[in-house]
Amino acid sequence: MQTLRVLLADDHPLFLQGVRSLLDSHPGIEVVGTARDGCEAITLAQQTIPDVILMDISMPGCSGLEATQQIKREFPHIQIVILTVAEDENMILEALKSGAQGYLLKDLEAYQLFSMLEGLRRGEAPLSGSIAAKILKEFTHPAPHPSEEYPVKEELSEREREVLELVVEGKTNREIAVDLFITENTVKTYLANILAKLHLQNRIQAAVYAVRQGLVEIPPSE
Repeated sequence: MQTLRVLLADDHPLFLQGVRSLLDSHPGIEVVGTARDGCEAITLAQQTIPDVILMDISMPGCSGLEATQQIKREFPHIQIVILTVAEDENMILEALKSGAQGYLLKDLEAYQLFSMLEGLRRGEAPLSGSIAAKILKEFTHPAPHPSEEYPVKEELSEREREVLELVVEGKTNREIAVDLFITENTVKTYLANILAKLHLQNRIQAAVYAVRQGLVEIPPSE
């Protein structure tokens, strides 16, 4: 398996050192750099072109949100995952709208972090459980003008809508493939087409769009 190249951005030296030591212990992960603020994260991203950036939000000078926006504009293929203590719903949604692929809280266990990073390889969106619940709650409050917030440029095919519905249900690419009797690579192709047609950056944005536009219904609570 190809080594996952990771850049870390956090303004707390002890936490930064701890996460780096943890990731360095994993044979499939290489830490290519550490940044203490958003500006340094942007510079290091330009220099190292990592696969993934674990980004804190609240940093001095240039914040994690500002850095995420600029990095995604320059390098849309770099996957950025917010790793923070902040659980504010507006901040969560702002981060995801800025292009972050996921949002994790710092209270997660080491094995959960590794699992989330492996999920990124499969195109999945890493979310802490409480964060997923907050996003689902947000789904119940439609945007006042959803068509303006997420303009539709192309119609989705019936199969793309089926894939999108399973994304809203929180299913992984593997689970979607099993449900639809297709391969994981085919699922990835459908997801790429969906994001391109809807002019969105990740599957979470696609899920928010799907519910707000009424393309799919929110799955019933268990």
